[in-house]
Amino acid sequence: MRMDASLEERQQQGRRDELASLLKQVDACRRCPIGSTRTKVVCGVGNPNSPLMIVGEGPGENEDQKGEPFVGRAGELLTKMLAAIGLRREDVFITNTIKCRATMSEGGRVANRAPSPDEMSNCREYLDRELAIVKPRVILALGAPAAKSFLGRDFSITRQRGIWYAGPNGTDLIVTFHPAYILRQTGGEINAVKKLVWSDLLAVRAKLDECAAAKDETSQEESEGDVPTALSFDFQ
Repeated sequence: MRMDASLEERQQQGRRDELASLLKQVDACRRCPIGSTRTKVVCGVGNPNSPLMIVGEGPGENEDQKGEPFVGRAGELLTKMLAAIGLRREDVFITNTIKCRATMSEGGRVANRAPSPDEMSNCREYLDRELAIVKPRVILALGAPAAKSFLGRDFSITRQRGIWYAGPNGTDLIVTFHPAYILRQTGGEINAVKKLVWSDLLAVRAKLDECAAAKDETSQEESEGDVPTALSFDFQ
């Protein structure tokens, strides 16, 4: 660390060091059988000083191979979704509720599956550690499993997405559809889902601008910019 490093730079490096230590701990974890079947453990990545944390369900095949969340087609779509509201992937912190790929046998091949309650419970300590280290102001939960990890098993994504909730550690939490779900839609359904997701993304952008203004009024002009008013990202 440079002697002339700013407070923010020192804070960021300190958080990176804590996250690196957490990664080692998670890599050694065998609380669940999937800890022994995964290829790589997948912890959160991105800006540890970000006010926005994105929480998905769990690693898929591509993530399991690379050891990084959201790197397949769903990850490409997430990158486009963020760009549509003026955010780069490296501007935010991206993680999952579980850190190992949950799989099942399907037609003679290994397929992804939703994490079990036990797997989510066993891994919750690691998600909580990430939250404590990064200290986000806003959480965007992607998909029903991620939402239920915060809001309970009775959460209904079709009825309760797009609403602001009180998240952990004083955060504001909102839920939208998982990019993988969006990619599975066809015909007229995809346009309807796009509109809902776009509304949720604009809500996230507005909330981030509110947080920036509250933190420092002098930064409000920089944070506002041009707020998108139309669906400006492509799901295909």
